[in-house]
Amino acid sequence: MNLWKVAFLLLLALLITTTVIFVFWISSPSEKTIIPEPQAASEGHVLTVKTTKEDFEGIANSYIRDAVKGQPLPVTLSVENQILLSTELTIFSIKLPVIMKFDPVVEPDGNLKLVQTGVEVGKLEIPPETVLKLLKDSVALPDWMIVRPEEEDVYIDLSRIPMQSNVEVRAKEFNLEQDEIILEILVPNK
Repeated sequence: MNLWKVAFLLLLALLITTTVIFVFWISSPSEKTIIPEPQAASEGHVLTVKTTKEDFEGIANSYIRDAVKGQPLPVTLSVENQILLSTELTIFSIKLPVIMKFDPVVEPDGNLKLVQTGVEVGKLEIPPETVLKLLKDSVALPDWMIVRPEEEDVYIDLSRIPMQSNVEVRAKEFNLEQDEIILEILVPNK
């Protein structure tokens, strides 16, 4: 048999095998992600802060940048009428822009749950659960950003964000339509 035919068949087999493994990996169910128990609220004084979408966006991206410590920013958070997480996924050396759309839900413990409402992956039609699984497996996010593909949400554990002077942050209200975000800053008693 001709050497070129053998090389072609080996290359074809390699490509088919790689594609099958990738499709299997991307479509396999993800492990159940467990949210850590909320930390007990400290005793202290509560400062209520009302902020805008623009200010919240800047603060959130600063904390994400601090958490990844000099590495390229894995996701960019933007706030419009929804919260958008933008990133790039590299698949077979092709960079695909990914924009995930979320509605914020304030949890009773003051943490934030971002419920996915839509996703854009270039021009591809990919299920939201699959995109979140890819995000969880391939992007190094801070520990306080918990991606849960099976629930199609991202849990932001505000109580675990490292803050100076041991202050804690809790979400009180997230009304993006009226550009009203209310946070509580708990300053602990010394």
